[in-house]
Amino acid sequence: MAKFDAAAETARYLATLPPEAHAKATAYTQGGHWLLLWGALISLVIAWLVVRSEVLSNLRRRIEGGRNRPWLSALVVLLVAEAAMGLVRLPWTIYSNWWREKQYGLTSQALGGWLGEWAMGFGLSLVFTTLLLLVFYWLLRRAPRTWWIWASGVAVVFLGVVLLAAPIFIEPLFNKYTPAPPGPVRDAVEEMARANGIPPDKIFVYNGSKQSNRYTANVSGLFGSARVAMSDTMFKAGADLAEVRGVVGHEMGHYARHHILWQMGAMSLLMVLALWLVDRLFPLFARLMGATQVKGISDPAGYPVFTAVLVVIGLLGTPVINTLIRLGESDADNYSLQIAREPDGLSRALVKTIEYRAATPSKLEEVIFYDHPAVGNRVRNAMDWKARELAAGRTVP
Repeated sequence: MAKFDAAAETARYLATLPPEAHAKATAYTQGGHWLLLWGALISLVIAWLVVRSEVLSNLRRRIEGGRNRPWLSALVVLLVAEAAMGLVRLPWTIYSNWWREKQYGLTSQALGGWLGEWAMGFGLSLVFTTLLLLVFYWLLRRAPRTWWIWASGVAVVFLGVVLLAAPIFIEPLFNKYTPAPPGPVRDAVEEMARANGIPPDKIFVYNGSKQSNRYTANVSGLFGSARVAMSDTMFKAGADLAEVRGVVGHEMGHYARHHILWQMGAMSLLMVLALWLVDRLFPLFARLMGATQVKGISDPAGYPVFTAVLVVIGLLGTPVINTLIRLGESDADNYSLQIAREPDGLSRALVKTIEYRAATPSKLEEVIFYDHPAVGNRVRNAMDWKARELAAGRTVP
């Protein structure tokens, strides 16, 4: 028997897509890299316009009226600031999140439907973000020297609550989640779950094709609310049983390895650093943006300055965040290979994601921009695993 050639098998899988499909995927992916920069610049311009208009500082003065009303002032000013910046940004959001997806065939959703869901999500975000910011500004007033430490802890707790509640209260607002229907797929998935200590009732199918044509699955939630969900696009794209096992094995890896928890831990440390930098850089940004009517970092009228600092930090920190996520994705792939033993099924599934994530970027591009390992590398990892198993005399489906 000829020796299994992992490199040749990887090339064969990637060649199942024609060159024009790879070219289209590369154009979409690299265009997305530019969206990061343009999106950040647009956010900075919007923040600058709001600051220079002095609408927030004028609003704060009217509310205070010579009296000390920190809570009311913060509530109204932050609500107006968040709403104004979100609405001004809406044309860019439509272009980047809907029109461009439509252009590349990655969504079939009509603009009206997209806008309806955007409005619902924007409303939820407006409420939750304002509540979080109210605590931030209270800490800024009460502990001006150490607010960034306490605020980081509050942000992590807030994130945990949102993650815990998302599968129960938030996600059902946008999609319908149902248990996998009876049949070979459900039987195989439940068998995998039981064999690996995962409750079988945590596997769902949702109507993801309502928003996106992407071949995808995900894990969401925290502790008892955590679940694995497969988009119906997987089955519309002809996913066979081996693909389902490979993909669900990957998502089970996130669940079983507690990736959300350790990523939250890492993010909490990054949050401390980011808010410390906000504390130190706020005066510089306030001067650069001409925020002459802002009293200081504890003034809610300076919230656009606050966001401008975070935008710059977030843009520069993109490679760090992506690397953290990418490590979890690699670990989930390896978990899938161990429990599902479907290197070919996983590879076939991965190839179907190339349309929105180019398969063979340069190493530098992958490190900076990719929050998942490149598909070419993931397929090669699966084929290397298969080669080791075959060399050890073990059977691989």
